[in-house]
Amino acid sequence: MRNGQRLWRASALLVAASLALAACGSDADEEGVGAAGEGGAATKTVKIGVIAPLSGELSALGQGIKNGVDLAIKQANDTNKVKGWKIELAAEDDTAKADVGAQVATKLSSDSQVAAVVGTLNSSVAEQVAPILNRANVVMVSPANTNIALTGRDKLANQQRVYDTYFRVATTDDVQGPFAANYASNELKAKTAVIIHDKKTYGQGLSEAFKGQFEKNGGRILATETINPGDKDFTAVLSRIKPLNAEMIYYGGEYPEASLLASQAKQQGITVPIMGGDGMYSGAFFETAKEAGTGTLVTSVGAPTESLSSAKNFVDAYKKGGYAQPYEAYGAYAYDAANVIIEAMSKSLEGKTELNTATRQALVKAVGDVSIDGATGKVSFDKFGDTKTKVLTMYKAESKGGKMEWVPAKTDEFK
Repeated sequence: MRNGQRLWRASALLVAASLALAACGSDADEEGVGAAGEGGAATKTVKIGVIAPLSGELSALGQGIKNGVDLAIKQANDTNKVKGWKIELAAEDDTAKADVGAQVATKLSSDSQVAAVVGTLNSSVAEQVAPILNRANVVMVSPANTNIALTGRDKLANQQRVYDTYFRVATTDDVQGPFAANYASNELKAKTAVIIHDKKTYGQGLSEAFKGQFEKNGGRILATETINPGDKDFTAVLSRIKPLNAEMIYYGGEYPEASLLASQAKQQGITVPIMGGDGMYSGAFFETAKEAGTGTLVTSVGAPTESLSSAKNFVDAYKKGGYAQPYEAYGAYAYDAANVIIEAMSKSLEGKTELNTATRQALVKAVGDVSIDGATGKVSFDKFGDTKTKVLTMYKAESKGGKMEWVPAKTDEFK
């Protein structure tokens, strides 16, 4: 009987020890700190953040960005792209405001599992977010920022990198503005224009780039007017520019104000084309402008997503993903931005046990070295973090089957 008791006690101890070890293993898996299991199963967690307007007037663009990143993460996890690591999405709403962007950037950079961020939409928000992430060695890849100062292009003759961790897959205002000006001069044959902008980093910078090339082409800017973000009544501005009889209006800003501007211009009998940048390129523009938006012209980065053979798999997967919102102007670019990060992670995190200063710095270098065939085409960066791609498209607002749409008018590479 005593021998039986000893055997029973020994067995009980072994069972208890096994349960304890299993519990420890379970906790490690849940906390994302365990070692990789058989076959490289993911037991450690790394997060890719998103900073974009997920609510408010620009949420159509922000939701497209978030969904593009979500799709890339799901596909990477399904194929165990970053061996030993599970990727999670950490999305934050910047409400398109710089101060809110700074707050959520601080939150993400203090999370030990966040290795990178896709965002922001607005260049003015990026001005606050980029330095915060840079100090924490957190990679930032923007699908949409176009302001030249973010990568030192405002001092092109003596360009220096501003933030080591900052990259973008969108081309810049000093490319987009002149592309628009050349279209205005060569296709519209416009000799005179009026500029209106919203005084934000993006709108003002894009307007200045347009102005420089338009004047270089021999055109004249008859007046420059400003409005405030959030304004609803543009009667005064339009009354001032109407007597000038300019052949076109160039607007530097985003679709909430642009849609109202287009509608109110038609009400005042101003029928000349209104042109703007990628901040206007959204289906949400027509919710307010409706048929009054007909003939409006906008530039956007890259070629039309639906026309690219490289984007077919993205478009199909996005539809199958059942996302409630369309991918909009930047969904495919956010998808590519996330895949750049994921590709770099697969090189820099495999075999590593934790995120620390060394692994974060290795990820920064790996992102800079990435060259992939993305949904939007070839994706790679120069030494300042800018995309090497300079392709843009001019879209024109037209009615198709009773529905207003952005129809591609010209796609070309700016040189």
